[in-house]
Amino acid sequence: MKKKIKLNPAIRADGKGFLKNLAYDSVIFGFSDGQLKILLMEYHNTGLFALPGGFIQEDEDLNEAVKEGLKERTGLDDIFLEQYYAFGDRRRFDASVLKKILLANGIKPDPDHWMLGRFVTVAYYALINYKNVQPKPDVLSDSCTWYSLNELPLLILDHKEIVEKALNTLRHNLDRKVVGGNLLPQKFTMNELQKVYESILGQELRRSTFQRKMLGMKILRRHQKQFSGKAHKAPYLYSFLKR
Repeated sequence: MKKKIKLNPAIRADGKGFLKNLAYDSVIFGFSDGQLKILLMEYHNTGLFALPGGFIQEDEDLNEAVKEGLKERTGLDDIFLEQYYAFGDRRRFDASVLKKILLANGIKPDPDHWMLGRFVTVAYYALINYKNVQPKPDVLSDSCTWYSLNELPLLILDHKEIVEKALNTLRHNLDRKVVGGNLLPQKFTMNELQKVYESILGQELRRSTFQRKMLGMKILRRHQKQFSGKAHKAPYLYSFLKR
C-alpha cells in the first residue's frame, strides 16, 4: 500500500502532490447534555476558529480523504457521513486569513504559496457518538474541541454559513438520518431521543405526540426499563431496528 503524504506546508509551498484550489470541510455533529455540538479547531497563536478540513491528494478519492481526515480528528472510522454542498463564492477568498495562520506556525509564505490561493471547498456533515470521540488537533492547531451550536466562537471565512447549511440539510428527512447516524448510544430512552430531535430542530416538541409518532414508525425496539432507584419512574430503553 502506498504511504500517504502528510501535509507539511513548510516544505510544500507549491502544493506538490495535492489537488490545487480544492479542499473539504466537515461539520461533525455530536450530542451531549441535551445539546447538539460540533467540533472546531483553534489555530495556533491566532485565536482563529475553523471547521476541521483538509486537502485531497492527486491519487486519492475525495470521500476517502474526508474519511481519513475525520478519523485523524476523532479516532473513529464508523461514521455517518454525507456530502451536502460545495462552497465556491468569490467572497470566501481571503488570503490574509491563511497567511496569518501560516505565520503563526513559523512559516513565512511567498505570495504564490498554494495555500494563499482561492479554494472551492466540498462540505460534508457527520453524525457521531460524542462519548466515543477522542478529539485531536492537526499540525496547525492547538485544540480540537466540542462547542454547543448556541455558543459558537467567531469562525473564519464562510464557516458559519457552512455550519448553518449543514444544520438545514440535517433537518431534511431527519428521521432517516437520526436512525442511520450515531448521535445516540446503542440503547437510549425516549426522552433522550426527543432531546436529539429538539436540539436539531431548535424547538420543543410535545412529549405525547413525539412518542406516538416514533412508536408508529416501527423503527424502535423496546428493551427493559432503566432503573435508577425509583421504579415507578423508570423509563424504557429503546434501540433502532436498523442503523
